[in-house]
Amino acid sequence: MIQTKKLSFFKAFILSILAVNTIACKNKTEQAEKEMASQPTEQDWTYLFDGTSLEGWRGYGIDSLPPGWTVKDSVLTFDTELGLEQNYKGGKDIIYGAEEFDNFELYLEWKIPQGGNSGIFYHVKEGYSGPPEVAPEYQLIDDENYAKIHDLTSYNSQFGAAHPEELQDWQSTGADYAMHTPDLSKKQLNPAGEWNTTKIVFTPEKVEHWLNGEKILEFVPWSEEWQQKKQSGKWDNAPDYGKFKTGYIGLQDHSSPIWFRNIKIKSL
Repeated sequence: MIQTKKLSFFKAFILSILAVNTIACKNKTEQAEKEMASQPTEQDWTYLFDGTSLEGWRGYGIDSLPPGWTVKDSVLTFDTELGLEQNYKGGKDIIYGAEEFDNFELYLEWKIPQGGNSGIFYHVKEGYSGPPEVAPEYQLIDDENYAKIHDLTSYNSQFGAAHPEELQDWQSTGADYAMHTPDLSKKQLNPAGEWNTTKIVFTPEKVEHWLNGEKILEFVPWSEEWQQKKQSGKWDNAPDYGKFKTGYIGLQDHSSPIWFRNIKIKSL
């Protein structure tokens, strides 16, 4: 009799484990299905550059592409010699002028040479001296070598930098340029000459900067903290910086070769 009770108890115990596992597997399956459903499909994306055509792209404030911007080996390239910081004049930034975007997820791949510098702009509006005056920028730069090749002392001294000769954290790759700095513990930047991936997610609730699959910073646009940062640094005398809620996507010429591919965007 005791043996029979033990067998009954054991059977009930096994059945309970099987039931729990079945429920757990069901929950995991349902969660996986939800996650897959939430992932953007290829149909959700609009390619701004697919490796073949530069349709929609033009220079900031002009109807054509500035000299140097071209397609080589399915890559959007700014073909120029590396210029020095002190000689940089600007003026060859480009925008995707076919459509303005408000809330979005932007993905692209990029690489730069030693000492290279560029950036990704969003909410660009024309009628200014250039995108940096008005548009937030995801910074792209050779963190390791830029300050070794370029003289930053004069430029950084005007902002009270303790070591103006060094690249500042707000100037480094992935920064919301001159506003928000990346989390170094999450930042994995591939060396100059190697491809990196960038994702920018913009909504009125939060902005995210991603680098090589890791989120490296997050902030709330137009918040009190955002306003304080804007009014206490580089943008203190740029009243229209960051105020627009829609605009063009732009890429920066900063006297440096630069390579982009797989540029795509999804409206949110």
